Amino acid sequence: MRDDRDDPFGDIFDEIERMMSEMTGAAAGEAGAGDAGFGDETHVAVYEEGETLRLVADLPGVEKESIDLQCDGRTLTVSAAGASRRFDERVRLPVRVDEHSASASFNNGVLEVTFDALEPSADIDVE
Repeated sequence: MRDDRDDPFGDIFDEIERMMSEMTGAAAGEAGAGDAGFGDETHVAVYEEGETLRLVADLPGVEKESIDLQCDGRTLTVSAAGASRRFDERVRLPVRVDEHSASASFNNGVLEVTFDALEPSADIDVE
């Protein structure tokens, strides 16, 4: 059994945890924290489903009309405004997508965006 009193890094980890708690508290509601991006209450997941890529994001308290989506084929930028905060997130996609194939839906605070995945770049043989 390990004795934590002999842990030379314990104080460092305690300080890191304290600082993270302060930052999380600031993101949750202190003045000026509304533009911090997605917070603890927001979950973003990306799924590769064969030739389709699907992104699902929880945007609590957001109205559909306030959502702005931009994609360059590699990164999806999600901006949205709620009554008490603003969400801004750049999500690096795991594969290149056809941004013109995008479709999006928003229902009960859940944003779902789908794209057609593009084929990987072709190898070029050197002769």
